[in-house]
Amino acid sequence: MLDWRRATALFPGQGSQALGMAADIAREYPIARDTFAEADEILGYSLSEICWQGPADMLDQTVHTQPALYVSSLAIWRVLRDLLPAAQPAWLAGHSLGELSALTAAGALDFADGLRLVRARGSLMQRAGEAQPGAMAAVLGLEIDVVRELCAAMAAESGGTVVLANDNCPGQAVVSGEVSAVDALINAARSAGARRALRLAVSVAAHSPLMAAAQADFHAAVQATEFSKPTIPIIGNVNAQPLHTTDQIRAELHQQLTQPVRWTESMTALLDIGTHTFVEIGSGKVLTGLLRRINRQAMRINIDSLAALELFLGAQA
Repeated sequence: MLDWRRATALFPGQGSQALGMAADIAREYPIARDTFAEADEILGYSLSEICWQGPADMLDQTVHTQPALYVSSLAIWRVLRDLLPAAQPAWLAGHSLGELSALTAAGALDFADGLRLVRARGSLMQRAGEAQPGAMAAVLGLEIDVVRELCAAMAAESGGTVVLANDNCPGQAVVSGEVSAVDALINAARSAGARRALRLAVSVAAHSPLMAAAQADFHAAVQATEFSKPTIPIIGNVNAQPLHTTDQIRAELHQQLTQPVRWTESMTALLDIGTHTFVEIGSGKVLTGLLRRINRQAMRINIDSLAALELFLGAQA
């Protein structure tokens, strides 16, 4: 049986989406089905149909991807809390967009308010990407300090913007910025001995200065949203520090779109304070995969399907 006092629940971000996510759980559990229905009503269109039936290219549009991930994660979270009301993790964390899911799971955000904020985030990021197209690239096999140095060198050489966007785990970084500068970084990383350096299939330069316009408008959306003190502490992306108060949450979100995701440091902080089990709630297995590279001894659990959910519930009996 899981010791929830030493457990952290993780919520995935963009890139983890997949057609059909949480559909089997929604068919089995009314509370999950109702979560999708509530989202459809709030948004004014059938997010559930896009999430479960596609087409895939529509689900992959940022404006739909982010609400779909938020809703699917929280549908599963609601099922867990309904079936195991006494089970509460000691900590929460979410990767990029997943941070909004974590805030809602912690009671810092009402589900409807959180969904509206996620919709604004996705729409603003997509609009910023259309106005100023950028690129992102994964760099595998280089130390994070080397990646930072290459970003600075390529930005100076090309006159463009390229920055570290995600420190995901040892040996895996994501950079973000203007297309020409990102391409120059890819070539430089390969020359520096990267195992792989390749463009990602996105046109939004997330977690970079190119998101400044989106961040400004997102700031206004954050200011208009009501937050509460979280009932479960959250480790934030920007500073890899706990978010205990509404002021800390607002400060985090006001920087989130333009600052890097410090995921390695966030997971290390949780390990250092005694977490030994991490439960990824939502589509895919990206975060537990990263955790394996950070600490192989940590217990990793994924709840992304009905089969996985029932296996987990059986282990708690």
